[in-house]
Amino acid sequence: MAKSSLVSIIMPVYNSQDYLKISIESILNQTYSDFEFIIIDDGSTDRSNRIIKKYAKKDKRIKLLENKKNLRTSKALNIGLKKAKGKYLIRMDADDWSYPNRIEKQVGFMEEHPKVGVSGGSIEVCDDDLRVLNRRKYWQNDKKIRKMIFRYSPFAHPATIWRAQLVKKVGGYNENIPLAQDYDLYFRVGKLSQFGNMPDILLKLRTHNNSSSIKKGKFQEQFTIYFRIKAFIEYKYHMTLLDKAYTFVQMISMVVIPPKFKFKLFNMLRRYY
Repeated sequence: MAKSSLVSIIMPVYNSQDYLKISIESILNQTYSDFEFIIIDDGSTDRSNRIIKKYAKKDKRIKLLENKKNLRTSKALNIGLKKAKGKYLIRMDADDWSYPNRIEKQVGFMEEHPKVGVSGGSIEVCDDDLRVLNRRKYWQNDKKIRKMIFRYSPFAHPATIWRAQLVKKVGGYNENIPLAQDYDLYFRVGKLSQFGNMPDILLKLRTHNNSSSIKKGKFQEQFTIYFRIKAFIEYKYHMTLLDKAYTFVQMISMVVIPPKFKFKLFNMLRRYY
């Protein structure tokens, strides 16, 4: 059993009524119970708010924060971050599902690796009904993660755990950027700590037509490339010649390859690493 440390789970919600119950229950049914579940209703116009309040009445670990209007993901996450009291922060999305021992495993990993500031694990990429399409693994040690960080995101953001002190120290998520906020935060936290990943499958990631990866794939890629360049120039990360060539080719592909096809291709290529 992992050492007991208060964990703050942060989940932004916007019009997620179709998936919210399953997502919330996957957290409430965790084997690790020492947590606060901060749910930010980011101006939902569907039944999301009512669903959250129903669960909040039953379980006092849920702390509902309500935005009168939709502030978007970065601002919503930072609102949750400011209220978080835990030693660790765990990300969760309103349309995903966490395995029952996810938190227990992740807290145990972070306790055993005090130099790691952010870590994640493997995930199962699923369809709208959470049927597994493929499994995605990530490099586990700090050296390999840094070597590959300019090729693709080193973590599955909804499956990450962070040292709260470090995230707050670097200022949280960049609220001026609407997409790929996690990528920028990885680079900033990585300047102060090591990276790490578990081999264990922690989460079922749901893909559907409303997911930002599909609807806003092209813009997400643009911000991803922007953050790579920023990490190289401003944060002084080492970018190899191959990394630069890869980024250039990706810029070209944004023009010639449709985002929906590229998303499917990416998932096929990322079945292992």
